[in-house]
Amino acid sequence: MAYTALEKMRQKNEARFGYDVGPAQPPLYTNRRQKNDLKSAALRFLHNRCEALRFDAKKEETEDLTGVYLGQSLKPGQIPYNMQRDIDRLCLEKALEAFIDSGIAEDAYVVYYSFLEIFFGQYGKSKKMVELLSEYEANGSSLLMKHRDHYSHSVYVFALGLAIYETNEAYRLSFRDFYRLEGRKENEIANLFLEFWGLTSLFHDIGYPFELPFEQVLSYFEVDDKERGEDSLFLSYRSVESLTGLDKEASDRFEALYGRRFSTTSELLAHDITEKMGGSYGFTEEYLLDVLDRKPTRPEDFGYYMDHAFFSAARLCQELIRIVKPANMTAMHVDALSAIILHNSLWKFAIAFYKDRDKSKRKAPLRMDQHPLAWLLMLCDELQCWDRTSYGRNSRKELHPLSARFDFSDQAISAVYSYDAAEHEKIEAYERERAEWLADPTKKKPRLKAYSDMAGEKPDFTVDIEHIVDTSAIPLTVRLKLCRVNRENKRTYLSESNFLHFYDFAVSLHARKMPGKPSREEMEAKFNASSLEYRLSTLGRTRHFAAYLNAIGCFYTDKPVDFALVTHFGKKDAAIFAPMEHERWVREHQAMGWRYGLDYETLPLDVPPEREEAERAALREQLRCHKLCMDRHLTHEEIRAHYQRLSKRYQDLDWKPFNKLLELLKSSDGLRIYRL
Repeated sequence: MAYTALEKMRQKNEARFGYDVGPAQPPLYTNRRQKNDLKSAALRFLHNRCEALRFDAKKEETEDLTGVYLGQSLKPGQIPYNMQRDIDRLCLEKALEAFIDSGIAEDAYVVYYSFLEIFFGQYGKSKKMVELLSEYEANGSSLLMKHRDHYSHSVYVFALGLAIYETNEAYRLSFRDFYRLEGRKENEIANLFLEFWGLTSLFHDIGYPFELPFEQVLSYFEVDDKERGEDSLFLSYRSVESLTGLDKEASDRFEALYGRRFSTTSELLAHDITEKMGGSYGFTEEYLLDVLDRKPTRPEDFGYYMDHAFFSAARLCQELIRIVKPANMTAMHVDALSAIILHNSLWKFAIAFYKDRDKSKRKAPLRMDQHPLAWLLMLCDELQCWDRTSYGRNSRKELHPLSARFDFSDQAISAVYSYDAAEHEKIEAYERERAEWLADPTKKKPRLKAYSDMAGEKPDFTVDIEHIVDTSAIPLTVRLKLCRVNRENKRTYLSESNFLHFYDFAVSLHARKMPGKPSREEMEAKFNASSLEYRLSTLGRTRHFAAYLNAIGCFYTDKPVDFALVTHFGKKDAAIFAPMEHERWVREHQAMGWRYGLDYETLPLDVPPEREEAERAALREQLRCHKLCMDRHLTHEEIRAHYQRLSKRYQDLDWKPFNKLLELLKSSDGLRIYRL
């Protein structure tokens, strides 16, 4: 049984009322044609392997003894604590499903939000770390010569790792044995993997805001294809200890873990990495620490490149110290950090020398049993090259895969990368140049990144991966094909702003009925008093706002434009977008396992009259049924007809809050709504 706390509540309700009144088990996504594709495998991992994620046996025991629930739903105390945890996991599962379907940053954001809330419960305190990367890329990367998205990319990497764990027994055993988890239950091991793989994959590129300014300066002088080198103007960093320094509490904790005292994350990670692989790859801790110390301060020593992985690891370490607290940090947290710092240039060019012209210097690829998190990150980071927005000037001229289809069957990986058939002229020109080069190898080898890397019987793409990580336990085959582009799932609209303001909008929208002028802290406290499921529902409203505006010929922006300003939505606007909001709500509840029903209003309750309203509200959450829900697969027309049958009270709920959002947009971010 995948969601065991939901099942326990179902059994309890059946005993209480005499028949099965729910809640129902949420359905698992299934692909009838291929059960081991990326989406199926990643979601199956979350659905089946991660039972009892973040459960608390002591709280469950207290609930059984007192009869008082400790879980959070719409309000505190409405459901059992472990039932809330089951629903939290379902939120992550559905968030990842929506992202894999769309690949857009807005859906990637919900995965980040869900993960942080489940494992740290502190999204509001970490949102700057998460949001800065996307904001920086969207606004600053067009100044670069080469740059592609890393925000949605990281969530794809996360999904790839889940799929590999789910389908590859060798990796599961390697992870178990490396962390000495023999004898532990499978779900306990899977839950540990989810936590620390999530840390590794979702945050492996958060250091890019440190690399981007470096690249911007160089790009200014590379417009004429000038090679970077001794004559390049570049920047480097000073006072790095402000980012890498460890306070006394952190130093004490790491000394307890490793028997050594460290003053910086560089010292800590140099020690950890050397212990794991120094003997196998012939390097010392002193050598590695010297490399790490020079990474941010002497980029000229590394081909005039800045390594974002160094900053990602240091930045995440500080965040863990601040939120998780040193006393709760383990060697697995450090392993996530060392995996991140290894994944880019450190491993390739300072340890393995995988492309050195002197082949005698090249070292063996990394095996999964040497550092399972680093091995998986390197593999998935290389595989995830599709569906990435190109920001850099040269990157926009290259040819990258639009989509990818994976098959993880038979303990292997089969990947088919699809390219835009409309780019056939670029491809044909490349193929002609390649034929000329094959006939005369003295000519310069042509390249059309990334298409050329995947062309041929033994593509460079596959060869490079095999030089980085040992794939003997999970053989990799890669093919490419041409296809027509379908961007319908991208939901691209005119509305734009400097970043995804969803969290701030949702907090304000949720607090719209608070009296007076509440402070930001008060509004955030009210927002966080509801469960993750209800917060995501409010976020869903604000995330779909651009689509609703698009339907009524409007858009929002923080730029001054010569269009009619909108200050209020009327009934004509509501007639168009209110049914859209109702459909979002219906489909969201269906995905989360809710069903249509009036049982919470009609079942007999033995409670005093003054408590009946609150008890029935709690019963609705325990049964997970609602009179406004709809069952079975529905068309747009069926949901619209359902909306038309609602009373005015319920119809108003689907549009009137957006008038409040107009005020919030203006006051909090300077955004304005315009009509075309």
